[in-house]
Amino acid sequence: MNQPATIPSYALYGEHALPEAAGFAHIETIAARSSLHDWEIRPHRHGGFVQVLLVREGQARISFDGTDSDRQGPCAVIVPAGTVHGFRFQQGTAGWVLTVSADFATRSDGLGDPLGPILARGGVNPLDEVAALRVGWLADELLVLQQEWRGRDPLALSLAEALVRTVVRASEPGPAAGGADARLERFRQLVEIHFREHRDLDFYAEALGLTRRTLSRLTARRLGCSPSELLHRRLATEARRLLRYTGASAAQVAAELGFDDPSYFSRFYLRMTGKRPVDERG
Repeated sequence: MNQPATIPSYALYGEHALPEAAGFAHIETIAARSSLHDWEIRPHRHGGFVQVLLVREGQARISFDGTDSDRQGPCAVIVPAGTVHGFRFQQGTAGWVLTVSADFATRSDGLGDPLGPILARGGVNPLDEVAALRVGWLADELLVLQQEWRGRDPLALSLAEALVRTVVRASEPGPAAGGADARLERFRQLVEIHFREHRDLDFYAEALGLTRRTLSRLTARRLGCSPSELLHRRLATEARRLLRYTGASAAQVAAELGFDDPSYFSRFYLRMTGKRPVDERG
């Protein structure tokens, strides 16, 4: 019997016991955990958690869904929930790792607030001197407070939000034409929850209180693609992760992602990525 394709998933690296997801925040220094693993954090992901890596000084090789880049501090890396990532640090690299529950995005002020979109999109950005100083101060305060807080400490969560927003401000590319759209963010959330189920567009449109035509216009205007293309991209991304990081066969990945026919899955993957599933196995 085929085993399902899986990628290591943690709350905190190496820890399988998940805390209560809502209202969770945890901070530690880079050295606290990476020094125990020869300064290497192997590829993994966090199902219900967003992670923010803050490199104060030193160098890190960052693997982000299979793409590697070398970054020098000060810089920040926002890792969305579910994104496969890993780090290889130069010995002695200094900084912090903040892990927050995915519901942190609900602290957004609403339309036009970049918090939600950037936590969902993620990215790697340098920090200027002012942002780096502010991040360092907030991170050190959180480290001290973490020794005392119990559960959902409002002060700790507020400090964590201030730290994340400092990084978001440094990461923000500038206001998008027309501002953000809460409907589009909700559509992305629904896709993330249901993409394995191969739901039709009527399901998503009804959940959003839209017609299929309005949903199609929304994604075309904001993303330059159709709703189906967004769904297919998400399926292809997950397939790529499973093929690259688990060593699973195309048939196993097809079954894991709800494809009844492995041959159809292979054709779908080739159309979406330009590669055959076997090409992703190193």
